[in-house]
Amino acid sequence: MAKKLPLKQRYAALTRDVHWDPSYVAAEKVFPHTTFEGIKIHDWSKWEDPFRLTVDAYHKYQAEKDKRLYAVLDGFAQSQGHLTLSDGRYLNAMKLFLQGVTPLEYASHRLFADLSRNFNGPGPRFAALCQSIDELRHTQTEIHTLSNYNKYYPGFHNWREMHDRVWYLSVPKSFFDDALAAGPFESLIAISFSFEYLLTNLLFVPFMSAASFNGDMPSMTFGFSAQSDESRHMTLGLESIKFLLEQDEGNVPIIQDWIDKWFWRGYRVTALVAAMLDYMLPRKVMSWKEAFELYFEEQMLNGLFPDLAYYGIRPPRHVEQAIAEKDLVSHQVYWTLYQFGFAAAFTTTVPEPSEMEWLAQQYPDSFDKHYRPLWNKAKRIQDGGDRFFFQGLPELCQVCQIPMTFTEPGDPTRIAQRASVFDGERYNLCSDGCQWIFDREPEKYRQAWLPVHQIYQGNCGGPSVPEVLEWYGITDGDNGEYLGSVEHRHWQQWHAQQAEQTAPMGS
Repeated sequence: MAKKLPLKQRYAALTRDVHWDPSYVAAEKVFPHTTFEGIKIHDWSKWEDPFRLTVDAYHKYQAEKDKRLYAVLDGFAQSQGHLTLSDGRYLNAMKLFLQGVTPLEYASHRLFADLSRNFNGPGPRFAALCQSIDELRHTQTEIHTLSNYNKYYPGFHNWREMHDRVWYLSVPKSFFDDALAAGPFESLIAISFSFEYLLTNLLFVPFMSAASFNGDMPSMTFGFSAQSDESRHMTLGLESIKFLLEQDEGNVPIIQDWIDKWFWRGYRVTALVAAMLDYMLPRKVMSWKEAFELYFEEQMLNGLFPDLAYYGIRPPRHVEQAIAEKDLVSHQVYWTLYQFGFAAAFTTTVPEPSEMEWLAQQYPDSFDKHYRPLWNKAKRIQDGGDRFFFQGLPELCQVCQIPMTFTEPGDPTRIAQRASVFDGERYNLCSDGCQWIFDREPEKYRQAWLPVHQIYQGNCGGPSVPEVLEWYGITDGDNGEYLGSVEHRHWQQWHAQQAEQTAPMGS
C-alpha cells in the first residue's frame, strides 16, 4: 500500500512537482507576458500558498458547501419563502446584485484562468487556477440562488444582456474590462489586492448581513458559502503583493502606481453598493458611512497600510477624497438612479418617513441640509399624481462611467467637473481621481464604450426611449416607480391572499 504523505509533501507533490522547466524552447516564449510591465521576479519558488489546497481537497470542501446551499434553496422554494421577505422593495437590491456582480464573477473566472496559464511559477499558477474555479462556482450559485425570484418578480430575466448594455451596469463592467485588458501583474493587483483585499468586505459582508436581516435565507446562505472563498482570495491578494514587493525594489513604484489607480477604480464601483445599503434595503443593517469606516478606514488604512509601509508602500492616492465623500456618495448615487429609473432594470421610490429619519441620524451633517429637500420635493410631485424623471441623458465620466453626480471636494452644492484634452479632443471626468487615471493612459480610456455616447451614435436600437429600452432587454414592469409597479401589486395581492388563508374561521 502506498505510504500516505504528510500534508505539506502531498501538496508539493500534487502542485509544485508537476512543474517542469522547458528545455526545447525558451521560457520567454512559453510565458511571453510577464516581462513587459517592468516587474522583476528573481525566484518564483518564493511564492507561498497559505492554504496549500490540492485539487481533491478543494473539490471535496466545495461539494460539502454546495450540498448545504442547495438544501436551503429547495426548502425556501417549497415553502414560498419569497413571501417572507421584509418587503417587495428588497428585491431591487438583489436585481442590482444579479445584474452588476454576478457577471463580474464570470469575468474574474476568465481573468484567473488566463493567469493560471501565463505565470511562470507553479505556485501562483495553481493559486490562480483555484480562484478561477471559485469564481465560476460563484457565478453558478448566485444565478441558482436568485433564480427562484425570477418566477414571481420582474427584473431578473435578462441580467446577462443587460450587463453588456444598460448604462449603470457599464460602471462595474468597465472596471473588469479594464483589468482584463491590463498585463498579468497589473490585473493581479487590480483584482486580488485592490478589489478583493481592500474593498470586497464593503460588498459582501453588508450585502449578506442585509439578506439575513431582510428574510432572504438563500442569499444569506450563498454569502456564507462564498465568504470562505473570499477570505482565501483576500489572503492570496496580500500574499501576491508581498511576493512582488520582496522580489525586487524596482517593483515598488510600479505597484504603488497600480494601487493608486485601482483603489480609485474599485472605490467608484462600490458607489452602487453605497446606494443599495442606504436606500434599497427596507430593514437597514448599517449605513455606507459605518461600513466604510469599519471595513476600509479601520481595517485597511489603519491596519494594513502601516505594515505595507515597511516595503515603501503608502496609502492610495486620493484616499482623502474618498473619506470626505462618505457622507455624500450614497445620496448622490441613489438620487441619480431615482431620476433615471425609467431606464433601469429595477424600481425606485421615495424613502419612507422612517427611512428618512434613519438617514438623518446616520448622516447628521449632510442629509437634512442637502438631500431631504430633494426627497420632499419628489414626494410632493408623487402626491400630486406624477413622478419625477429626468428628461434627457446624463453626461458620463470617461473613466468610471458614472453620470456626473459627484460634487466638488468640500462643496456638496457644486457638481465636480474635470476635463483633459488628448489628441485634440476633450474628455470629461468626474473627479481628480478619474482625471489622474485618464491622464496616465489616455490611449486606453479614449476607447471607453460610453452608453450615452453609443445612444447618440445610433448603436442602441434607435433614438427614442422605448427603442433603447427594448435594446436593453428591459420589459414593461422591470423599471420606473416601485409604488404601483407589477412587483408592488403582486406583493400586496399575494400577502392579502395569505392573510385570508391564515385568518381564524369566522373572522
